[in-house]
This record gives sequence, structure tokens and C-alpha cells, in this order.
Amino acid sequence: MRPGFLYSVSIIAAVGGTSYFLRAFPFLVLNKKNKAVEKYMMYLGKVLPPAVIGILIIFCLKDTSILKAPHGIPEILAVAVVVLLHVWRRNSLISILGGTAFYMYLVQKIF
Repeated sequence: MRPGFLYSVSIIAAVGGTSYFLRAFPFLVLNKKNKAVEKYMMYLGKVLPPAVIGILIIFCLKDTSILKAPHGIPEILAVAVVVLLHVWRRNSLISILGGTAFYMYLVQKIF
């Protein structure tokens, strides 16, 4: 056996175990009998997805310069495509991939 093989397998096992533990932790620690915790988790389930999307939008558009050419036009058009695709198909994957592909096309071929 190669010496690097055991190292690679141990890294994969450590990452997999950590990932599994982080996903199982809330179910192991928090029980359903505690109504305050359940109410708080339901609140987080409603509030966090839109907050994460908002943060992603800010992160993606933070370096857009509207004072220099192309004045943020590719970004605005790509955001519009993402919104239109999401309203039409209600599928996040299609919306993100379609908007990204459209943005890359605009940046590489048009602007």
C-alpha cells in the first residue's frame, strides 16, 4: 500500500465524520419536548433562508461599479434573468444556473 493512500482515506473519513456530526448534532441535542426551542427553530427556519439569499445578493453585487463602463448593466440583466426564471419555474437550481450562464455570456461576448 502507498503511504499517501492511508492519509487520503483518513482525511476523507475525518471530513465525512465531521459533516455527519454537524448535521446530526441538532437532532441529538435538541429534543421535541422543549416548546421554546421548537418555536425558536421554527422561527429560524422561516427567517434564515431569505436572510442568506439577501447576503448572497449583496456579496455578488458588492464590487459592481456603476460609474465605469459597462455601468453594472450585465449584473442588472443577470439578476433580472434569475428573478424571471425563479418566478417562472420556481426552481432555485435552474434560476441560479440560468442567471450565471447568462451573466457569463454577457461578460464574455457582449460587454
